[in-house]
Amino acid sequence: MVRSMREILVVDDSKVMRDMIVACLRSDASLRFSHAASGLEAIEQLSLRPFDLVVLDLNMPDIGGIEVVEFIRGQDRLRHLPIIIVTTRGDEASRASSLEAGASRFLSKPFEPEVILSEVQGLLQQSAARP
Repeated sequence: MVRSMREILVVDDSKVMRDMIVACLRSDASLRFSHAASGLEAIEQLSLRPFDLVVLDLNMPDIGGIEVVEFIRGQDRLRHLPIIIVTTRGDEASRASSLEAGASRFLSKPFEPEVILSEVQGLLQQSAARP
């Protein structure tokens, strides 16, 4: 059975960017949001409770986004958790290393609000369909 509310963890060291991402997704009333300002804080939150999807920046002061992706993919309980990388690093090497580490999607900043909403909704639908 699919839960009615979907929990999204938004991870970015910039409060402005976290708020902007939430603003883009808020039109979907089935989404609830938690925030993490660092990779370490994200890992702590992921260890404490379940999430349905993570929106993650690559550049953070302590543990970078790639390392957070590797942590998530290394945990049995989290292995299938959808991860969207949202970063200022739009180069092909960053995209390739993010997807290779296990990110589900890669979006460069600035992004269109409808694009991130569409990606989140699509990944949540795929995740709900997984047995």
